[in-house]
Amino acid sequence: MPISAPTSAPISGLLFDKDGTLFDFGATWEGWAKAFLLRICTNDRARATALGWHIGFDLANRRFQSDSIVIADTPAGIAQAMIPHLPETTYDQLLETLNNEAEQVSQIEVVPLVPYLEKLRSTGLRLGVATNDAISPALVHLDSVGIRGHFDFIAGSDSGFGAKPAPGQLLGFARAVDLDPGVIAMVGDSAHDLVAGRAAGMVTIGVLTGYASESDLAPHADVVLPDIGHIPGWIVGK
Repeated sequence: MPISAPTSAPISGLLFDKDGTLFDFGATWEGWAKAFLLRICTNDRARATALGWHIGFDLANRRFQSDSIVIADTPAGIAQAMIPHLPETTYDQLLETLNNEAEQVSQIEVVPLVPYLEKLRSTGLRLGVATNDAISPALVHLDSVGIRGHFDFIAGSDSGFGAKPAPGQLLGFARAVDLDPGVIAMVGDSAHDLVAGRAAGMVTIGVLTGYASESDLAPHADVVLPDIGHIPGWIVGK
């Protein structure tokens, strides 16, 4: 797999996106998205199909499009896109439903995360999560696989730092762990993650466990790896 040359900066911190990075995006969310669309459309398949296409989800094939708003946007943004097509509910009700139901989704780990994160922490790396998900479901997801306590910093889109691709969450992590952004790597599966990393002055690591291809990520990444399991070897190789 061709990659761009890594930077010479030492890595002292890793900041992870959540969906598509720590957790496999398709395996986690495709089945839920189909069921959610059918529920919200009261089992009207034609209406659910139309709403799915509007947000970048193919109901019949149970697959997100690579540019789906669901992949990188915030729950608030997703609700805003859906609400014109759901006149029977309000924006606040829809957003609450999205967040509440998202909390119930079983998360599919990209790698066994407890030993992976323990190994990273044992080397002295500071670890964080920066997600465009809301903070409440994000914490539930991390708790569900026993990894919340492995992170020094966790921020969602409603945590007061803003949302990616703006760099607020990333700079918040740098301040929280007292590291210069240049010695932190932002790890993500979407261009939003990596654009935010570049804006924050961080090293950027793309992973292919979401819907973006290597060619999508490479212009914004210092390296593109198959998944987060390859990061320790890459750091050693720097």
